[in-house]
Amino acid sequence: MRLAPDHGINHIRCEYDAVKDHHMSSNISTDSAGTALIIGASRGLGYAIAAELLKKGWTVIGTVRAGPRTELHDLADDHHGQVDIEVLDINEPDQIAALRDRLSGRVLDMLFVNAGTTTHDQRVHVGQVSTEEFTRVMVTNALSPMRAIEALQDLVPENGLIGVMSSGQGSISNNENGGREVYRGSKAALNMFMRSFAAREADPQRAMVVLAPGWIRTALGGPDAPFGLEETIPDIVSTLLAKRGKPGLEYLDRTGQTVPW
Repeated sequence: MRLAPDHGINHIRCEYDAVKDHHMSSNISTDSAGTALIIGASRGLGYAIAAELLKKGWTVIGTVRAGPRTELHDLADDHHGQVDIEVLDINEPDQIAALRDRLSGRVLDMLFVNAGTTTHDQRVHVGQVSTEEFTRVMVTNALSPMRAIEALQDLVPENGLIGVMSSGQGSISNNENGGREVYRGSKAALNMFMRSFAAREADPQRAMVVLAPGWIRTALGGPDAPFGLEETIPDIVSTLLAKRGKPGLEYLDRTGQTVPW
């Protein structure tokens, strides 16, 4: 955990006590609203998840990369006091550490990393992809989400939820047709890293989820996907909320069904 130089042991204890008190006083219910940090919420699935949580009374902290105004900014204008926007490039460790410092003392009932990417040519075979392209996808989809979780996990109470946006294409068991090889590999790596993260505790208390949303029409999913945001996001959010209070890691699709690793 990165702390400013003037932060001492008393600061750490205060943060721990705040999270502990929140846990002791909170009812673990899929209907109870809280605060969610959605990393990668400027558009697409992350933005839609934020909007759906707002409908359910949640407070949302959403991250966007530096640049022009996004859909999340419009959402914040429409929900005064319920949306905080933080600037973050998830591939910059210093920015993750700075975000952790800015959120010091806050309690995150849900930490969900949605940020992700794919190769420019999704048909490229893994043996033919450039090292630069391979590294870009692997860092964005597997390494950076875990860095964010490692940095922010202490802000999530025992009855909170830590989750990442994976893909059904990250399932090794279900890979019978190939295709999108680098993307598949990056999501399989993310799944493995989350399993390693969960396995550090013999008896984990927090709920953790690796989510496979299905093929959805977004900038990443493309126009040929069979499902739209309006018909899938309610299921995704319901699955995330239903996972609260159920300790341990699960690999779930948007309807809450188990996906084989």
